[in-house]
Amino acid sequence: MYAPERHQEILRLASEAGRVDVLSLADLFQVTAETVRRDLKALDRAGLVRRVHGGAIPAGRLDFEPDLTEREATAAEEKDRIAAAALAELPDGGSVVLDAGSTVARLAAGIPGDIGLTVVTHALPVAARLADHTGIDLHLVGGRVRHRTRAAVDAWALRAYAEIRADVLFLAANGFCADAGLTTPDLAEAAVKRAAISAARRVVLLADSAKAGQEHFARFGSFADVDLLITDTGLTPVHQAAIEAAGTEVVLV
Repeated sequence: MYAPERHQEILRLASEAGRVDVLSLADLFQVTAETVRRDLKALDRAGLVRRVHGGAIPAGRLDFEPDLTEREATAAEEKDRIAAAALAELPDGGSVVLDAGSTVARLAAGIPGDIGLTVVTHALPVAARLADHTGIDLHLVGGRVRHRTRAAVDAWALRAYAEIRADVLFLAANGFCADAGLTTPDLAEAAVKRAAISAARRVVLLADSAKAGQEHFARFGSFADVDLLITDTGLTPVHQAAIEAAGTEVVLV
């Protein structure tokens, strides 16, 4: 296969899957990894893909952010399993911060009715799920609400998180990688996530394995900030080993 043919196939695969990785492409095309890296470099220079750690993503995907409906429908079974496993991390009688994210919202919906808990959140969908929960002392963080995620951001939210110290933060991310860290498309949302990390003694990341290796525009933390990652069994051994080497416990469900 000539280089132009490989380039066309790489673009097709990246468009369909949202990401391509060097080793898989090398195996597919029966060429060396260095040849694939040259292909990706050429496509990156042409503005057709953006190179990320270990591969590439379609151009523009660093800024891509699905809406709530799409996120709720994506990897639904995996997110249900992750949320169910996360229930074991709730401190009965303690305090938690619930980040904005579809898996965290599933956790909120599954909190038992007999638990006593203080919950702080800047996510309107999370607050709506918990507003009628009689065992929960709910604190809603204010700020400018981003329509795409229904999350409060900017100065009000940052000030609120600077004033608390919760037992556990249940964190969401659009992408995660041992090298690149935790990322999301929006800078304002990243700032609030960073503040929430600082507001908790323990950080539990809830993220399905499709987000592994994904990189977005705004970085808000690293695995040095995360005590526990709960994800699904689709996480590759390579990603798992790298994350555990960074000091984070990994639970696969």
